[in-house]
This record gives sequence, C-alpha cells and structure tokens, in this order.
Amino acid sequence: MKYSVLYIIQLAMLFAKPVLIAQPSSTSPLPVIPVFQAGEDGYRCFRIPAVVCSPQGLLLSFAEGRLRNCGDFGDVDIVLKTSADGGQTWSPLQVVVNHDSLQAGNPAPVFDLLDPAFPGGRLFLFYNTGNVPEHALRQGQGHREVWYISSEDAGKSWSAPTNITAQVQRPGLPIDLSPTTDLQPKGADWRAYANTPGHALQLDHGRIFVPANHSAGDPQASSRDYRAHAYFSDDHGSTFRLSPDVDYPGSNESTAARLPGGGVLMSVRNESGDAKYRLLARSHSGGEAWDSIWIARDLPDPVCQGSLLNVVLKNGLPVLLHSNPASQTKRCCLTVKISKDAGMHWELLREIYPGSAAYSDLVSVNSATVGVLFEGDDYSRIYFAAFELD
Repeated sequence: MKYSVLYIIQLAMLFAKPVLIAQPSSTSPLPVIPVFQAGEDGYRCFRIPAVVCSPQGLLLSFAEGRLRNCGDFGDVDIVLKTSADGGQTWSPLQVVVNHDSLQAGNPAPVFDLLDPAFPGGRLFLFYNTGNVPEHALRQGQGHREVWYISSEDAGKSWSAPTNITAQVQRPGLPIDLSPTTDLQPKGADWRAYANTPGHALQLDHGRIFVPANHSAGDPQASSRDYRAHAYFSDDHGSTFRLSPDVDYPGSNESTAARLPGGGVLMSVRNESGDAKYRLLARSHSGGEAWDSIWIARDLPDPVCQGSLLNVVLKNGLPVLLHSNPASQTKRCCLTVKISKDAGMHWELLREIYPGSAAYSDLVSVNSATVGVLFEGDDYSRIYFAAFELD
C-alpha cells in the first residue's frame, strides 16, 4: 500500500513522543509496553481493552477512558491508540466516542474484509451506552443501548453512529431511542446489556459476529439472571439478528473465535459460583444455535473476562488460543493456552504476566506473532506484550 508524504509525516509526528517500555522483572516472562496509564490525558483510569490489526499491519488498541474514577459507570469515553511497528511504540490518545457526561463502553472492534463495497476493509466499532449503573439496570431502571461507528481508513476518521438497539435488545418495555427509531416491546425483559468485551470477529462466509450478554427479569442470587448471547449481521452491518441465549444461568461476558467450516466457539465468564472455570459454548451454525455448552476444566478462572483467537501455525494446523488470569482466587497470572482440537482440551502455551492482571484481548500481529493487550497492576495500566508462535 502506498502512503502519501503527508501521511508519513503525520505518522512521524504521532510516534515522536517517547514511550516507556517496562522491562520484565526477574519473574516476568515477557517485556511489556504500557499503552494506557492512569492519569494520562486527564483520565483517572483506563479499562476494558480491545485490539485489532488492520490489513496493512496497523494495530488499533481501544479502551474505556474513565474520567473521574475507575468505576464501571460514570463519565466514560472510548479511546484509541495505534501502533505501526508491531506494538513497540504507540500514538497519542484519540477520543473515538464521547457520550457527554454518561457512559460509552465495551468497545468491540472488527474489520469487515469481505464487503465488495470496501475492498480495503471497513472497520466496525460496536459499543454500548448507559444512563444508570448496572445494579440499577438489573432493578429495571434506565437502559443500555447498542451502537456502532465505522471507519474506511483504519481509524483516522469515523462515520456517524448507528443505533442498533432495536435489533439486538429485548426489553420488557419500549425505550425511546430517538424520533426516528422505534423499539417495540419484545417481552423478554432484558435489562443489563454489554458487548463482549474484546474484539468481535468475522466468520469465513462474511458474517460479522459480536458476543454479548444480558440480564433478564428481576435480579437473582449468584447472578443467575444473566445469560450470554451474540448478535450478528450477514449484510455488512445493514441489519442484525440475535443468537439464542447460552442456556447456562450466570453465563456473562463472552468472547469468540472462528472454527473451521463456519462454526464458532465462545468463551464465557461464569458468574454462578458453581465452578471457577471458563464456560465454552460451540455452534456449528455461526451462532444460530448452540450445539454444546460445557465447563472447561483446563481453563481455571477467578470470575473474569477472557479472550479467544484462532490462528494457523506454520505447519498449516489451525489452533485456538485463549488468554485469561489462570487463577481461581484472584486476578493475576495472565496466561495463554492453546487448543489443537477446537477447544476440547487446552495446554499451556505462554505465561504473559505473573502479577496483577485482569481483562485481556488477543490479536494476530502477523503470521508469526501474537499480541496481548491486558490490564495490569491493579488497573493502573493497560499493557501490550507480544510473542512468536513456534
């Protein structure tokens, strides 16, 4: 791809600011690079990382910029930094979504590479807005909405936002979205709602697939009012449909990866308290039905978010990678595991960070390198680390 002289100059200016590289401690297996740091650009806290790589090799790292505190609700923006050198240096911060003094969060980016109208690829960023905290949502107060913006130039400019709440939410009562958007009651009484968090994905036949979760009806003990689900588009974002719920009480935040033949595997946070392991849900129909749901006892979890990624090894073998805090007692010990049998069994691939670590997102930097964007050090930093696939 050819770049204009102006664009090259702009890149040079973006990366002129020095970036601190944190060298590994005596126990840290990888060097880690701070991408977002608490206090930067006036934000008290950064959380909820999501990362994708453009067809030209540009890394785009998204996060929630929490202005006043580290709580989930409040004045929260979606922010972006980019890297043109595989994650070694990062651009200044760009605010991508600002919902005034309210919440915009759960960024779920994905490149649509199969739309003939956009041969260079079109980047979607799905996100949620909210007007009350999650506990109030579960009580039937306020509402969460679902939106996307898109970019034809890998995040340098963005479209106007599109509200898709009417297609992917099932509230018990109508919600007044805008003068031009009608949301009819659907009777399921969905209340809390959140995208993945982490990257969304495109299936082999072009479907844009976004994992999500919701609560339904009055709050129940052990968060059993929650269910994971997904929504997807087969016409490049013009319309959306919902998957069925993952039939497991307490299934919550979910991420997904492609399976050969058009299938999909979701890794799901288990809020129910019955087992400190990830839940896995498999669909052979790209999310139109869930064929099996099981407790993945190779993937211990402290009740946190995790990330899935499908990659192909140098020998041509398709495998799955999974990152999460590999502890059942606290959010620490971020680890990547590998599955060579479509998620049935998992073994250790790489230790990423032994200390405090929480949410993460995996990305293919290139055919030989995998990157991990993750929360570390008690949510004071979001780091990037990369390793080679042997």
